[in-house]
Amino acid sequence: MAEAAFAVILQRRLAELTERLNRWREGGEFGDAFLIQASATLENLAELSEESRDNYTYSRLIQLYTQALLDITYFEENQLVDEEFPEESSLQKVEELIGALSEPENLVNESGISQEALEVLGVELLECLYWRRGALIYMFCHTVKGRKEWLRKETDLLKKFLKEGIHYLIKMLDFRSYDNPNEEFVVQDTGTAILVNEGIFSDTHLLAMMYCGEMCYWGLKYCGDQGTESELHRELPGSSENIITDFQEIGEKMLTKYIAVCEGPLRSHGWDTKNAKRILDYFKQLSS
Repeated sequence: MAEAAFAVILQRRLAELTERLNRWREGGEFGDAFLIQASATLENLAELSEESRDNYTYSRLIQLYTQALLDITYFEENQLVDEEFPEESSLQKVEELIGALSEPENLVNESGISQEALEVLGVELLECLYWRRGALIYMFCHTVKGRKEWLRKETDLLKKFLKEGIHYLIKMLDFRSYDNPNEEFVVQDTGTAILVNEGIFSDTHLLAMMYCGEMCYWGLKYCGDQGTESELHRELPGSSENIITDFQEIGEKMLTKYIAVCEGPLRSHGWDTKNAKRILDYFKQLSS
């Protein structure tokens, strides 16, 4: 895509994000550290986008946009958590946040850059985008599953969210791998080698495995069944990616890895495996 066309797309996104930030500023919430950081990033992005093309790359502009978006939406997610996901408004807000956190990849696709999102954004930002969507859905489902009347009426909706949350976290865990040519690893000891081999590069990766396992458990416990064979793979709206929804198979795989790592290389780090073992026992009972 021509440079002028990219500039138009970016300016539109920049205006939308600035408007989003200003809504909080007008509401008296601008003292938050994440909103202050987002404001500084947006100012930097606006200035950079007006400079000569020699002073920036498309990747750098999209990365700055993504960072500002992550900061603003993090503040908004914290508001939802603090308010315990209000029943009358949280569903719409969660869906809107999930859409917002998909925008960086949409921007890459619309810009016509001949690179994949992973190359443009880098692994850390892309992981963060998928982690944030998966973790947000996890927190939402964790809250609403305790609302008996909501659960009675919205079982299918809960199942839909669980499928999507698991999808985002599995994708997040797949961006790095030991044999990824874009990643270089210096393995200094056996424990580190085990962690890398299992795809554990941070506490967040370990939490993603536990969250996946818990959501699989909720899917089986609250949604009643795993669906027909034709339901086990379906497309996420707006994506060519399939969502794997075999809750038990995924849950067992994730929690077995989680326990092995927590009781192996990370045994002295205080990670709790009681809930993971309890869920695995539940899965075994289903199979017996």
